[in-house]
Amino acid sequence: WYACPVGLTSMHSGDSQPPGGPPSHIYPTVYSHRWTGKAGPAGKYELSPSPEGKVKEALHNDFWDHLKEQLSATPPDFSCALELLNDIKEILLSLLLPRQNRLRSEIEAALDADLLKQEAGRGALDVSSLSKYILNTMTLLCAPVRDEAVQTLEDIADPVGLLRGIFQVLGLMKMDMVHYTIQSLQPPLQEHSIQYERAEFQEQLDQQPNLLDCTTKWLAQAAADLSTPPASPDSADSSGVASPPGEAASSPEPLSPSVVLSQGFLNLLLWDPENEEFPETLEMDRTRLEELEAQLQRLTILASVLLVASSFSGSVLCGSPQFVDKIKRLTKALMEKFNPGPENALQTLSEQVSQEIHQSLRNMGLTALSSENTASLIEQLQSIAKKENCVRSVVDQRMRLFLKSCLLLGVQRALLDLPGGLTFIEPELAELGQNFISLTHHNQQVFGPYYTEILKTLIPEDQALKTKEEAL
Repeated sequence: WYACPVGLTSMHSGDSQPPGGPPSHIYPTVYSHRWTGKAGPAGKYELSPSPEGKVKEALHNDFWDHLKEQLSATPPDFSCALELLNDIKEILLSLLLPRQNRLRSEIEAALDADLLKQEAGRGALDVSSLSKYILNTMTLLCAPVRDEAVQTLEDIADPVGLLRGIFQVLGLMKMDMVHYTIQSLQPPLQEHSIQYERAEFQEQLDQQPNLLDCTTKWLAQAAADLSTPPASPDSADSSGVASPPGEAASSPEPLSPSVVLSQGFLNLLLWDPENEEFPETLEMDRTRLEELEAQLQRLTILASVLLVASSFSGSVLCGSPQFVDKIKRLTKALMEKFNPGPENALQTLSEQVSQEIHQSLRNMGLTALSSENTASLIEQLQSIAKKENCVRSVVDQRMRLFLKSCLLLGVQRALLDLPGGLTFIEPELAELGQNFISLTHHNQQVFGPYYTEILKTLIPEDQALKTKEEAL
């Protein structure tokens, strides 16, 4: 993604220079090295146990020991220190934004290579004072997440240890700048991606005028689903959205482009994989949609298990985050182990959940489950494997209601009014909703003009005016 400044080796996947290492040009690199990607306290990186990594660590330690010997000599030898200070200056300059001209001039003046060389020649180079100036500058430039690491360096009295710590934190600050740069580039890159995808599709559409036939059928089916009144006020439509209390069964919700399109996206999570009439505009997203459908099914089973377990364990256990988390871990682990079919997973899970409830009730001094209740619990958990199971059906409807709310209102607002029984899996729902919105939002940005033209033919003009049709 980027080229490091002087003194830091370019970072590549699986083969990167750690922030705490000395400049690569000070000693020859003979051995390859491999670092883990996780930083510990104060930004310290851990070496992998490979022989190459151990050699590199030894070389780094030798360098810092050599620097200490130079600075402790009489008179001091500042040759390596000058190299380090010059590299630090280059890194600090690379962290500046274009408009920070005044700070750029200050850094260049304070760490001017010629001036430092003259001071070193006179034996008057004050490494400690320069290190304090560097720390003050780092405080101005670092992200808030690095404030503690920089403050920790201020307590280091040893000049060599301080320089080594400075390099470690500067390495992390450099990565912070890279992440910031990537984020700032995302909007123009995304806009370019949208325009490119639309142009490519238009080129194909010019050659194949019927390229939108399946897309038209898909949106027509979504409009038909919304126009068909439910059998009763308490029943749910095909998206799992129940009619509001007191609403007449013969009054389906008014059609609008956003509502029809949201219904269409929800219908894709029920798509028959053998159905070849998949919307042309979503062909590139088909794999991701299948992954979201699988994630939705796993969460539906998870929420169903938690609902059944809560009905037998009581409010005391269900109010315990530790108990809920343990049931979650058990369910997720077994669902992953027995993927894709849930039957075997729930067979094993039912026994483990009943044991967990039984033991937890005993530990809290409460009445344990009777043999009759235990058998009923196991039976109800195992029956969740069937799609027609009443608990699973209700949870599935509520999950789709949540996703529809995400599309129309956003994830945060949808989370504020979660349907009953889904509060146990709120974090997982937030992730699912965000993934679903990201996919549909990008698709809508690319193909919105085509959807608008199709929906004009599907939504009656009087309804369009009534709902104040918005541009997609």
